[in-house]
Parts: sequence; C-alpha cells; structure tokens
Amino acid sequence: MEVPRPEHPRPDLQRQEWLNLNGGWDFEVDEEGGHAPSAPKPRNAFSRRIVVPFPPESKLSGVNVLDFMTSIWYRRKARIPPSWNGRKVLLHFGAVDYEGRVWVNGKDVGSHRGGYTPFACDVTEAVGDTEEAEIVINALDNNRTGLQPCGKQSARYESYGCHYTRVTGIWQTVWAEAVPNTFIERHAIWSDIESNRTYLKLFLSGKPSQCRVRAIASRGGSEVARSEKEGRTPSVLISLDMTDQRLWSPEEPNLYDLHVELQLPNGQSDEIVTYFGVRSIRVFQGRLLLNEGPKFLRLVLDQGYYPDGVYTAPSDYALRRDIEVSKEMGFDGARLHQKVFEPRFLYWSDALGYLVAGEFADWGANLNSPEARAAIAREWAEVVRRDLNHPSLVIWTPFNERVFEKADPDVPDFLRHIVQITRTLDPCRPIIDSSGYVHVETDIYDVHDYEQDPQIFRSHYKKFGQTGSDEDLWRHHSDKSSRYAGQPVMVSEYGGTWWRPEAPEDERSWGYGKRPSSEEEFVERYRSLTQTLLKNPKISAYCYTQLYDIEQEVNGLLTHDRRPKFRPSVIWGTNRELAAVERR
Repeated sequence: MEVPRPEHPRPDLQRQEWLNLNGGWDFEVDEEGGHAPSAPKPRNAFSRRIVVPFPPESKLSGVNVLDFMTSIWYRRKARIPPSWNGRKVLLHFGAVDYEGRVWVNGKDVGSHRGGYTPFACDVTEAVGDTEEAEIVINALDNNRTGLQPCGKQSARYESYGCHYTRVTGIWQTVWAEAVPNTFIERHAIWSDIESNRTYLKLFLSGKPSQCRVRAIASRGGSEVARSEKEGRTPSVLISLDMTDQRLWSPEEPNLYDLHVELQLPNGQSDEIVTYFGVRSIRVFQGRLLLNEGPKFLRLVLDQGYYPDGVYTAPSDYALRRDIEVSKEMGFDGARLHQKVFEPRFLYWSDALGYLVAGEFADWGANLNSPEARAAIAREWAEVVRRDLNHPSLVIWTPFNERVFEKADPDVPDFLRHIVQITRTLDPCRPIIDSSGYVHVETDIYDVHDYEQDPQIFRSHYKKFGQTGSDEDLWRHHSDKSSRYAGQPVMVSEYGGTWWRPEAPEDERSWGYGKRPSSEEEFVERYRSLTQTLLKNPKISAYCYTQLYDIEQEVNGLLTHDRRPKFRPSVIWGTNRELAAVERR
C-alpha cells in the first residue's frame, strides 16, 4: 500500500532519520467505551482496517462512519531501524482528537488531551532490543460534554447550519524518529529587523549539564550567518548577525534555511533542520505595520475542511493549492477559522507569502466551566509554542464570538488570562482576544457584519471613518464590550453571500442574506461590500466569508471540491484596489 501523506509533517523541525507510520492500521469502534482504558485492546479484538492519518468519519479513511464514536482503537506493527540502537526512540502524533493513550509492546508509554496539538511518547524501553513495536492507541472523544474545544464539529448526529462533520481520533501524520538522550525538544525564532539580528532559543530535553550549539543560516545554499555557544541549562539562546538580511513579505517571501547542531560531551549529537523569515508585524497609531510599512490585510475565511478527508487534506498539494487559488483571487491570506491547521499548511503559507491569522477551535467548550477553561489554557499554550516560528502567522485569535455579561467576571478574566499567556509566549504578534463580538483586551478591534445590502453596510462605518470614535463604531453587543481605544479596526467576517444557482430551492443549503438572482448581482454585491471597507480610512483589514463551500454551507467563492464559482480575475480586481490606509 502506498503511504498516504508521505511528506515530513514538520518542515520547521526535521531530523534526517525518521519513519512515516501512515497507512493501513487495524481499527475498532468500542461500543461500550467512553472511559479511559487501563490496558490495550488485544490484537484479536480488531475487526476492521483504517487508513491513517484520515479520521474514521472520512471517505479516505476507508471507514466512513458518521455516527458518534466516543472510543476508538488503532493497532499496527512497526519495525524500528537497527541503526537507531543506542538512541532514544520517539513516537510522534500530529493530532489525536480528543484524548489519546498509547501502548507499545503492551507498555503504557503516554497520553495526551487536546485534539489539535502534537505529542510524543518515549518508546525506547518499550521497544527494547526487539526492533519491533506493536503500537496500540485508544482515542476518547465526546464533543457533547461542553468540556472540550471542538470548533465547528457538529454536536448533533447530522451536520447543520455552520456545524459540520465530526472528527475522531488520529487526523494528522504519525511518525517515529531517533534522538540522543539529550535532544532539542523545540525552538523559538524571532528577529529584530532594525538591529539586523535573529535570535534562536533552543529548549532541550534530558540532562544538558554541558553542551555546545552551532547554528548556520543559509540562503540558496550559501551561508549567510553562523553562531556557536556553550550551554549548561535546559535552554540556550543564540544570536545570528543577519547583516545582509532580506525581509519576508507576501510579495517577496524570503526564507532562510537553518541547520542546528547540538554537540554533547559523550560524543553524541542532535541535528535539526528548520527555516525562518525575517519580518516585523505591529500595531501603530490605529494601523497595522508589516516591516514598518502600512498594511491593509485582505483575508478570506478558511475553515480547513475537505470533502473526502474532513479535517485532513488528501495531499500536500491540496494544502498548497488552497493558498494558490486564494492568491489568484487577490487575497493576501486567510483567517484560519475554528481549527488549528496542520504545520504543513503554515509551511506553504511561509513559502508562498500568505498572511494568516491563527485561531483556536474554542467552540464547544463552556467557558463557565473551570474544567473547560483549564483544557483551553493548556492546549492553546501548545498551539502558540508549535506555531510561533512561522513568519506567515501575523495575528493570534484564541476565541471567536464569545458573549458574556460584564457582571460575571470569571469569563472576561479568563480571556484576559489567555491574552497574557499568549503575550508571554509570543510578544511579537498582535492579539485579538475574542473575534467579532465582545472584547475585553485586544490589540485589533474586530467586528463581524453580515449585512448584505451595500447601502446599509456602508452606513455602519461611514461616520466612524470620519470620527474614529467609540460611539460611532458599529458592532455587536456594544453594551458588553470594552470601549474602542484607537486600535486598528478589522471587519473579520463579512459577505457570506449564498451562491449555488444549480441547487434546488428546497435543498438544505444556506448562506447569508437575500440570494442574488444572477452571477452579475453577486459580483456587484461583493464589489460594493468590499469597496466600503477598502475606502474607509479607519479600517485596516477585512476577512471575507469564505473561500469554499462546506457541506450545507454554500457561501464560498469555490465549491467544496474546490471548483471556482467565478473567474478569479473578477474577484482579484476588487481585492487589489488600493486601500485608504495605504494612501496615508
């Protein structure tokens, strides 16, 4: 069987020796499951097969079960390369929704909660000298409890409204790799474009009593910077002098390769290959500045759903193509909505010059529950640590459309806490606390506005464009939200216009507002709504809903299977008009 999704799942953290474990696995739905098992399911209890990394709800998995599955099991054998003897063996999971527990050769090697973030298990002792690993995984998932974030996954049997097919269990690549006893667990990269310096911080696992780190940056195969440093602590900070730095931007997505070697006293070493882009993004006097120049963000909503793979793209090409077709329509990037996208999507965003707003899949979690709040805080921190090195990622958004009363301090205090955590982990990007509705502490003041009448839509922002005052900014729940204080303003959801003329009138399909009677009427509505935002001197960004249809939601510019509904040049012409904030 050909291995699906064979490419390395983490282009930003690669080692030379790794083993892709995608493909055919034994599979079983545990009809009586729902509680954490104490032992692995025996091998004779598996009756089905599944294709990993596709979730069992998807056609590509070969299972295609759409019912609730609160407990599922996976099993396969893997041969560990003999050359890995004497080193630590790590078993990696890109994402398992929601709670995964792993056994190798009958031994419990680890567990993880959180359906969107990666985890690794040290399986060295479990494998021993056998060179063979029998891997068994249990996944528990119940998005009807209100205790776990699950984004747009439907809590009903069927999809409805803006809630779609559920995802259970493994939905990103599974792989193994060999490392020394002390190794690079993760890293952080950031740049200061004024001083021409890039900083690399390594976080080490093991007992780094003494080590030496060498970092070499190159571009086009030629070395441009090198630095070495001794280390004696679990983290090592290195500075690279980027004298001839070339900035990363959507127009010129310049990337540098980075080779990092960790040398240990016992003669072992750990080597990783990564990359970085040099750029700045910040808020200044009501505008967004990219590389210190004013930038109007022209984004489109992308929810990361695929007709045959649900959460999982059928191929690496499919990830890249979504970005390319968006750029062909004149968008600068996307708001990655209610889902944490896989690292390879962010890699292609970096490589192709595509600006993205990273968002958490917070829907489904009841913020009044301390247990749900703890789950969000834990997993969101993992999201930020995983993705903070991508130059394409320019905004963090941990929450979407949250509404709460000012008189109840628990929820707004929790949102402030998450903003503070985000700022501590990554002080280099602006943050939207909760998109669209009620704000408590935000660097960008965004609103959602699905008004379809261009004249009424224009009236929402006309006076604000003249005064820039809090009293004149149209928004939802102004009585609950914090006051506007001069931040850049973003209309981060608008449009969403229904367009599927071939659909019967009684079909269960929906979009926002009155349905256009013709393609010409749709295009004119798109032009009018978008020009309203581009021409307003107090608006700095927009995000159109949405790039493609998803199941019953047919308000995309593409169909769900990615067929364009309009000539890309028609949309491009409107999107690329000069914005008022770019004229200042």
